[in-house]
Parts: sequence; C-alpha cells; structure tokens
Amino acid sequence: MRTHALALAILLSGSLSDAAKISFTQRKRPNNSSALQKRSGKAPFKRPVLAATSGADDSDVDLSSFHDLLYIANVTVGGTEYPLQLDTGSSDLWVKGTSHPLPQSTQTTTTLNITYGIGHTFGNVAYATVEFAGITVPNQAFVDASDVSNPILGYGVDGIVGLGFTKLSSVDSTLQKAGKTDGKSLLYNLFADNPKEPNFIAFALQRTTDGGGDVEGSFTIGEYDDDYKDVANSPKIPTFPETDPTRWSVLLDALLVGTKAVPLSSVVSGAPSGKAVVMFDSGTSYTYAPEDVCNAIYSGIDGASFNSGLQQWVVPCDAEVDIALQFGSNVYPIHPLDVTPANLADSTMCVGSFVPQTVSVAGGQFDWLIGDNVMRSVYTVYDFGDFDSSGNMGNPFMQLLALVDPNQASQEFHKARGGTPSGNITYNAQNVSSSTGAASSSPSSSGSSVTLSAELADTLNKLQGYFPAMLAVMALNALVLLVLAGAAITYLCRRRGKARARRNPGRASPLPLQRTSSFGEMGLAMGGGDNGEPHVYQPVSMALTEDTFVPPSPAFSKPGFGDNLRPGDRPKSVA
Repeated sequence: MRTHALALAILLSGSLSDAAKISFTQRKRPNNSSALQKRSGKAPFKRPVLAATSGADDSDVDLSSFHDLLYIANVTVGGTEYPLQLDTGSSDLWVKGTSHPLPQSTQTTTTLNITYGIGHTFGNVAYATVEFAGITVPNQAFVDASDVSNPILGYGVDGIVGLGFTKLSSVDSTLQKAGKTDGKSLLYNLFADNPKEPNFIAFALQRTTDGGGDVEGSFTIGEYDDDYKDVANSPKIPTFPETDPTRWSVLLDALLVGTKAVPLSSVVSGAPSGKAVVMFDSGTSYTYAPEDVCNAIYSGIDGASFNSGLQQWVVPCDAEVDIALQFGSNVYPIHPLDVTPANLADSTMCVGSFVPQTVSVAGGQFDWLIGDNVMRSVYTVYDFGDFDSSGNMGNPFMQLLALVDPNQASQEFHKARGGTPSGNITYNAQNVSSSTGAASSSPSSSGSSVTLSAELADTLNKLQGYFPAMLAVMALNALVLLVLAGAAITYLCRRRGKARARRNPGRASPLPLQRTSSFGEMGLAMGGGDNGEPHVYQPVSMALTEDTFVPPSPAFSKPGFGDNLRPGDRPKSVA
C-alpha cells in the first residue's frame, strides 16, 4: 500500500502531438496523520475546505467538508518534482518546499498573501522553469511560499496548481499592477507554447469504496482519455457568462430527485429564471448548494436529519438517494455512493455530500459550488477555446459524458451498504425553454427539447418586444389600403357615370380598353401576385439575416486570458 509517497506516472502521447495524459493520485489521508484534529469519541472530524479570498474579503463564510480525498499530480518546479493539488477553482501556482527560496528560482521583492477561510499562504512572487504534462515553461511566475497554514499539507501535498482562467490569478493581477505582463497562469502558458493544439483539459475522477490505498484517475491536456472519447460528441455547455468569464460556471437546467424535479432559482445577475449558475471545481470535495435544494434531496429519507452542529444532513447509510443533474436536454445521474458518503471516523454514519451552506465566495457569481462528489460521475472537459489566426481564443465551454448507469449504480451501492437494489430507475427529463429557462416535465427520461444558440435566442427575445408595434404598423397599412381602395372604386364609379352621359346616341360603341385598376397597381407595387392573390406583408425587421447577428467577442485574447483585470479579482477556489 502506498501511504507515504505518490505513485504518479506522466504519460506522454506516443504521437507527434503535444497533447498529454497524466495519471494522478486520489489520496486518502493517512490514519496516523496528526495534521487534522479529530473530535472526541466517534464524532466525524472536520476538514476545512479552503475558500481562498483576498484580505479584503474576510467576511466570506468559511466552508467545511468531511470528505477525505484530494486529486494530485506531479509538477516540476526549478528541477524539483512536487506533488500538487489540481484545482479548477483557482488560477495560481504556489509551492511550499523544504527550503526557502526554492532551488533554481528567481526571487522578486513582490510578496503576495492569499488568505483562506482558515489558514493562509504567503510568499514571494518568483520565476522558475516549470514542467507539467511533459511541456516546459521556462519563466513561469508562481508564489514561493514561505509561510503556509493549509490542511492540504497533511496529505503530503506541497501546494496547488490552479487550472482556472488567468483573469482569476492573484499573481497576474499583482504583477500587472507593477507594470509587468509575465504573470499569466501555467495553463495559459502551456496553451500558448503549443498554439496549434486544442486548448482543453479533461478529468476522470475515480472513486474508492474500500478503506485503503490510493486510487488513480486520469487528467489530460489537449486530448481525451481513450476510454471516454465519446465526450467529443457531447453538447457544448457554454460558460455563464459566455464571453470573458472569471470562473468555470455554467447554467444548470434541472435537478432531478427520483421522479421529481426540484425548482431552481438564481441570485446571479442576468441568469434566466428557472435555472441555477453552478461552478465546477475539482478543488473541493463536496457540493455546496442552497438550503432548499439540499432539503429536497435529503428531507424525504426515513431516518435522515439535519445536524445543526455539523451543518449537514446525516443519513442512514443504507438509504439510496437517486438524483441527476440536467444540462440542456442531457441527464447525468450521480452515483448514490457519492450522494451519502460514509464518514471515515464513524463508518455507521453517512452524511449528505450536498451541503446547505451559502457560498459567499465570489459573492453573487454562482449559486452552487459543484465538487468532486459530482465530478466522479461524469467525464469532465474544460475547453478554453482554441487560438484563431489572430491569436485570439474562442469562447470557453464545457462538455460532460455520463459515466453512471443508475441501475448498475444501485447494485453497487447496496453491495457496499446492504439492502436491496432498486430496479428500472428513470429520470423525467425536463423540457427546458431556452428563452425563459422554465422547465416542464417530459414523460420520458430521455425527453428532448429544441436548443437555440444564445445569440438567436437573444435576437428573438428582442423581436418579441417589437411585435405589438409591428402589428400596429400592419393594421395601419391595411387601413390605408382599404381607404385608398374605397376612394379608387368611388372615383371609377363616378367617372363611368360621366362617360355614359357624354356618349352620342346612334354611334357605334368604342371597343372597351384593357383597364388596369388603380387597386391592382397598388397591389403589384406592394408585391402582390399576378393572379390577384393577396399579398402577405413582411416587415423587413422580421427577416433574420446574417447581418442581424453580431459575432461574439472572444473570451480571451493574447497575451493573456484577461487583460482587463479588476483590482478586486482574487482566487476564490475551494481546495
């Protein structure tokens, strides 16, 4: 059993591509570690989940987790290999070595303090050659930590490698204030070093249900794991907002609990009604959601109760909870073992992994913080958008591949927890309106809906507001046509009467001319048919032509993901 060292292999692609696949370790905390204090008796120990904030955000609520897993990969900094936590919720690289400064690093006088909900990381901004996924960045900016108070160190981890957008980077923000432009994130520099390769990362987070050992997962840059290549055909889920986002946040269309759908809402400005803005963060163990959502998941379970001391639901370990998340028309079941994980300190106690705590981190930017308990049920792709010929990156998006068969998961759950598996588990997918976000129940678990692009939906929404005015214009045109037609008929009748009065009796009547009515002329002028068919009035504004659309601006542009950083932007990751 590997308990004191990471067994990590960096596997480079055998092709000419620079894409890389990394085997990383999902580490369980050693039983003899004293870095985390257990409570007396069999009460579960509480491992703080780190909500990284700037010093000005000390009012943020501390987040706590009871999970025992981290996802770790080796990163070489200055010629020395360090095990670091992979974190999509932040964008900075920091390392706490056995000595300070780190060997083969170039120190600056700039210092940076990242304050957490509990603990902190402080050190000098430094530069060093960094190698990750077989790609070398010669002058990478990072924090050479000299003073760290962080529970992840108790897992044999020496720091964090942030995999978020550069816009979220404290290092880049600090260096930009000093007039420097070389503080971009490690991931951005990896992409820029290989501009012809796809700019995405992908996770397969593995699960362990037994009591020991490390469990390997998969992390790739620029390529898919062979076992999950079908994700390339999965729908692209745009970030929210779609352009220039700060975090990996997307819109959740529905939460399905058993055969029911839980109503969703959002506090995020501009979010559609009936949806929630959720952030995917590999650096947090559990999922943090609004209280009403967590109550809907656990309150109906016999024997379940909310523990005010833990601020978490306590659930009978043999109680299977079947839930799924819906993005667009696709449903992603969550493995029941991850919905009510067993507590390490007391195996007879299971807790709800959906925690009813208000996430004030990055206040108002997202409603849910989705962690590893959900990500273990999907293969997750974070796509930053590829470089175009001008060096700009496209809009980012995510792709998910469902990995859980709910019926098979039920058997696995009851094999581990006891009891009888459920059968024929289905979820009633919601028919989601792209314009309003309202959801209605579909009779089939594979219900479908028509998906419109965001640009088209926005255009149609705007046009909808002009319908009353257009109807009024159409009515006015019809009235004018009727008045003109009546006047023309009256004029013709009078003219015909006068013509009869002027005729000379006894003379041969003149041959009638082929007369074109003035109404007919108007009809042709308005585009009427040759056969007298009524003309259908089509306002020009209703013609949805190509020039109606304004191409979205790229999410990021060289030299960095975010060149317009706000001073208050700080990593708010949950580690």
